[in-house]
Amino acid sequence: MLLARWMRIALVFGLVVLTAGLGLYAYRYSIRPVTLTVAAGSLDGEGARLMNALASKLGSTANSRIRLKVIDTGTPLGAAEAFARGEADLAIVRGDATDLKGARTVVVITHGVLMLLGLPGSSITDLDHLKGKTIGVVGGPVNQRIASVLDSEYDLSRNKVKFVDLSLPDVAAAIQGKKVQALLFVTPISGRYLAMLRNFFPRDAKKSPTLIPIESAGAIAAAVGAYESFDIPKGTIRGSPAIPEDDLTTLRVPVYLIAKEKLDDDTATQLTQAIMETRSNMLGEHPILAQISAPSTEKDAPIPIHPGAAAYFSGDVKTIFDKYGDQFFYASMLLGMLSSLAAAFWKFMMPAPEGGRPPERLYNITGRIRDAATQEDLDRIEDEIDEILRTELSRDKRDESDASALQIALSRLEYLIKQRRRILQAPLAG
Repeated sequence: MLLARWMRIALVFGLVVLTAGLGLYAYRYSIRPVTLTVAAGSLDGEGARLMNALASKLGSTANSRIRLKVIDTGTPLGAAEAFARGEADLAIVRGDATDLKGARTVVVITHGVLMLLGLPGSSITDLDHLKGKTIGVVGGPVNQRIASVLDSEYDLSRNKVKFVDLSLPDVAAAIQGKKVQALLFVTPISGRYLAMLRNFFPRDAKKSPTLIPIESAGAIAAAVGAYESFDIPKGTIRGSPAIPEDDLTTLRVPVYLIAKEKLDDDTATQLTQAIMETRSNMLGEHPILAQISAPSTEKDAPIPIHPGAAAYFSGDVKTIFDKYGDQFFYASMLLGMLSSLAAAFWKFMMPAPEGGRPPERLYNITGRIRDAATQEDLDRIEDEIDEILRTELSRDKRDESDASALQIALSRLEYLIKQRRRILQAPLAG
């Protein structure tokens, strides 16, 4: 039994609304913001402040799908530990951090440059002069590995060189109390950090600190992949008198933004793109962002680059057709099927002609032909058949299956009418 027209319209309308709702949900799901947790920490708190500023900028950028939630871990080691425990998707870490299994680099934020300084008034100008002296390691635990590398390369322990950990607030007191004769800093070369370094020493040309070269920096870098040989430019710490007096060889270590290896490639690409495009708008407030660069793509890099970041820096970002070509193909097939279904639904909604479809109406006439008592009855039936044909031929669109059925029905009716006329004429002839 056919449903009432209003019920058929309601059914089709409901299916249209359901399909539209599912499509809207799929679209909204595809463009939803992705929130990533990033662990950041530094001796002066600048690491977390920098990431919070970046998170705020990304959050206010309409076309950015990346959102950052910052966890301030207090120290670089804390950030590495939080990442290793799975508490963060991303982390700001130094390249010499340990326990970074499953980490992949996204960008190089900056480089920490090793600065080994002899205190003002001392005669320390190279590592041989440190025999029997005490070196204050600023930052303590985070710099223990680089101190250990220097100890191993130059056999400092054998020469009775001691290392003591110092926090930033303790540095000034250690210098004034002559508890240390040299300081070991690992810091980015930027205005903020160089100013901090200068403030530890009096502005006295006759009593300036001396920067100690690391002549074996190349050998150390070859043996320990986390470090690189680097030349500090003349006058970096102070311009007059110049400190150092000439370009000076030392070590540096990259500071990375790392991500989990399992982070989706598309998300990593979008994160990298968002950072590189956003940093230019933040340089006025955070000049250190100018040092952001691409990580090494070498296979033997200390921390391999994430494939999503590599795709961005190589310009090999996949287009939507590259990524979803198969889906588009199957979607086109599905669209064809939906078009056929839509046509069927439309036909389902349209009211049937009074008395049914033309083939059905013609079929119903067969019984009346057999029951016709006079030639006039047959004439009226033929007039009715003509009207059905006239109505069908006046339609703009006709179903091919109906046309075939109509032709068969007409042939059958014509035969039955002829037969019935012969039967009705037979008594008259007799």
